[in-house]
Amino acid sequence: MQKLDAVVQEVLSLITPTLQDREKINALAKALMQRAIDTCEAYGVKANVRIEGSVAKDTWLREEPEIDIFLRLPTSMPRSELGEVGLKIARKATEGAKQVERFAEHPYLEAYIDDVRINIVPCYDVRIGEWRSATDRTPFHTDYVRKHLPESWRSEVRLLKKFFKGVGVYGAEIKTGGFSGYLCELLILHYGSFIEALRAFAAYRHHLQIDIEGYYKDREKELHRLFTEPLVVVDPVDKGRNVASAVQPQRLFMLVAAARAFLKAPCREFFYPPENSALPVEALKGSLENRGSALIFITIEGIEAVPDVLWGQLYRTQRALCKLLELNDFRVIRQACWSDEKTLSVLVFELEQRFLSGAKKHVGPPLERIKECDNFLAKYAYASNVVSGPYVEGDRWVVLLQRKFIDAVGLLKEKLKDGGRRIGVAERIACLFREKLEILVNNEVIDVYQRSSNFAKFLTAFLSGKPSWLETAEAKREYHDTEKPAVKSEEIKFSANNNPPKTTQR
Repeated sequence: MQKLDAVVQEVLSLITPTLQDREKINALAKALMQRAIDTCEAYGVKANVRIEGSVAKDTWLREEPEIDIFLRLPTSMPRSELGEVGLKIARKATEGAKQVERFAEHPYLEAYIDDVRINIVPCYDVRIGEWRSATDRTPFHTDYVRKHLPESWRSEVRLLKKFFKGVGVYGAEIKTGGFSGYLCELLILHYGSFIEALRAFAAYRHHLQIDIEGYYKDREKELHRLFTEPLVVVDPVDKGRNVASAVQPQRLFMLVAAARAFLKAPCREFFYPPENSALPVEALKGSLENRGSALIFITIEGIEAVPDVLWGQLYRTQRALCKLLELNDFRVIRQACWSDEKTLSVLVFELEQRFLSGAKKHVGPPLERIKECDNFLAKYAYASNVVSGPYVEGDRWVVLLQRKFIDAVGLLKEKLKDGGRRIGVAERIACLFREKLEILVNNEVIDVYQRSSNFAKFLTAFLSGKPSWLETAEAKREYHDTEKPAVKSEEIKFSANNNPPKTTQR
């Protein structure tokens, strides 16, 4: 417990804003809000401009301040114009700053001023429950947290956010599919502290439901039918919304594993993971040659899309190609996407093997099913792709079929020569595949590795596969001690108030 307290206090000292920090950020936020108000007036746009997000709720991290300015626009404005009007105002209000267009149901602007990230987001000025766009709830989220979150719990929110960032599960954008800042705040409102929240996730099994306002009190089964995700946090300002709907199962399960590891061996590396360095080229070559699997890289250059649209296109294409490979008997061990969000993106598929045997066994129906057997024989008795059979093996008809594709690269080239739209490749990527298709295997990726240092770091981490927090000295001492008996999850003890009555685990 002393080690845990020491780590928490050390991290808190680094992430809690000082009075000077607050004065600087609050001054910048007010100046930007006024600039947005002036811009709205100059363009003749009626808007209620507010500061939202972590700055408004005082839950922001000292090292990563982020200011959210919301333009609450009249409901008379057509839905098709909301994003463009918001972008026009935001661009003018942050003129001269670095600007990046983002997308969350509709476009909004991200800008950087003095290393501070600024989000200027349009929404409709509505009453609670009368939502016209996904961002309309945000002002009500701000008001709810400011009203219900005790000042002393703000530090707990900061700790939870920093931990989530450190273990790679923070951020509800498409690229990450993780936990939003608002979700972190609700978790602290529910559990009361950073440690209790981690203990709850460490004990996670199958399903977790949190209903702070008790909308579904004594109706947990109804809640489970309404929301099927493995993590459900009912929005206190909208009982029909799951705040955790954006959390991908993989991020949730990574958090479960990280929470258990941290509680077992706490250290600051969970909050501040060590900088990942790329393998030297010769070491990379050796790793790829000795790995025993086949790594296939599909490079994509020049997708013109805002980051959220880009990642949506990449993930959709990744799923389609994984399905294609597996339907043709190529076993995908792992897969991933990487992008610099500007000029280069890479899809990675690790296969058990690149080449398959020329024939595969196809088992037909049991002999007791006469009609199905007749159909099977009619199809395969004289088929040109039958290598052997049909023959009886046990109580079933069996044939050996000649595979159409024995090379994974050949399969991909054949199916992607027209772009791959028919197999589910995203539209913008299919256009680029029609123009240029580059598929690299194992060491053929060396040139890309040398050209992009960020891709090199990504690939090094991918090849390792091990979370950075398993490389810490504390973790090594904990998990290398073979004398320790394994601790079953049932043996983890919690105080009575760790599982409040509004939480249901199945």
